[in-house]
Amino acid sequence: MIYKVIFLFLVFSSPIFAQTGQRIMDLLEVSELSWADAASFVLEASDHGTFSNTEAFSYAMERGWLPGAAAEDNAQLGGIALLLMQSFDHRGGIMYSMFRTPRYAYRELVHKNIIMGRTWPSMTVSGETLIYMISRFLAIRETEEQEI
Repeated sequence: MIYKVIFLFLVFSSPIFAQTGQRIMDLLEVSELSWADAASFVLEASDHGTFSNTEAFSYAMERGWLPGAAAEDNAQLGGIALLLMQSFDHRGGIMYSMFRTPRYAYRELVHKNIIMGRTWPSMTVSGETLIYMISRFLAIRETEEQEI
């Protein structure tokens, strides 16, 4: 009986894993993300739900998690930092806590070594960079939670 349940679970859940894997592969190929693509992927990673790109962009804009931008514009590193900090409800340092702007979100993620190398807040973000930032953010957050 248990083998039938496990078999049915694997059969019916495999399309879900395949869809997520395909989304990641598609994202890795994008050299310049739009705000809508970035919002959709970040919101799903932060357990806010699965949205279409347009819905995710609207959801993030309504909450003030994105700087004033259009959905089809290229996402910038400072804005992605703010989106990550806000969607994962990360407290941050004093300046970020007071102002909650892309500048201080960017500085916070540089301080935590989530953003590394020669970067600046206005540079565009690729899909590969976004996936890297999300994975680093989750790893550091998990480490911090274990220390508490």
